[in-house]
Amino acid sequence: MKKPLFTGVCTALVTPFIDGKINYSMLEKLLKRQIDTGVKAIVIAGTTGESPTLSDEEKITLFKISKEYAGDKCLIIAGTGSNNTEHSIHLSIGAQEAGADALLVVSPYYNKATPDGIIMHYRSICESVSIPVIVYNVPGRTGLDIPIGVYKALSAIPNIAGVKEANPDITKIARIRNACGKDFPIWSGNDDQIVPVMALGGHGVISVLSNVLPKETAMLCDAAECGDFQTAADLQCRYLPLIDALFSEVNPIPVKAAMKEIGYDCGGCRLPLCDISKENLTKLRASMQ
Repeated sequence: MKKPLFTGVCTALVTPFIDGKINYSMLEKLLKRQIDTGVKAIVIAGTTGESPTLSDEEKITLFKISKEYAGDKCLIIAGTGSNNTEHSIHLSIGAQEAGADALLVVSPYYNKATPDGIIMHYRSICESVSIPVIVYNVPGRTGLDIPIGVYKALSAIPNIAGVKEANPDITKIARIRNACGKDFPIWSGNDDQIVPVMALGGHGVISVLSNVLPKETAMLCDAAECGDFQTAADLQCRYLPLIDALFSEVNPIPVKAAMKEIGYDCGGCRLPLCDISKENLTKLRASMQ
């Protein structure tokens, strides 16, 4: 049996920039807001944190500072995925040494690894560290959808802690559960699928929305966790226009614009991502009302 690292909300935190460099003062403000709201875990340097444009040195510093600030009040989960297994191992060891509680490791992208290659990739990373590893499946980004048979094999690795499933095919949640058993933790990777995933036995969400609405996202998850799916569904539908607006352009372009709107100026994105279009900014502001 694999006990979930957390239930409810884990925020995939934006990385704040100022003058092209990481804004560590703003980072602490973001962490404080999340912790004060009761968010149970935070992903640092994930997709929303612009991991592709962060250097390894920046990532390790982010992991270290975030854990020193959070202490025991919140789990810090380090994004250490790569399409180069050796690179991911190096970064994962560095994250563990920096104090990270767990790792979020995206499936190897671009290479188009075979099922055996994916299994070997994750096994190699898991054998290099002693902290838990969350598998991250996001086929819209990687061009690779992890097969169910791979999940079954990975679920047998002791420090595989579960999966963040960011796949629009909701039936895959049921297939993962059937293959890996009900005790294999699953977290939604899509804010518009929190309630359906939790209704199928998922343990919560690794969320973009909770950057903007941490308290409200937690309320949604709490309702679903308590079995009050009527309330959870009502909240899911209430925030759907905002969720749609947060993905009107590639993440994290809209969420960084949204953070500025609520008084947390996290700077723009690093190239090749750019500022949100005027049209989508207008729609985002309307949805935030």
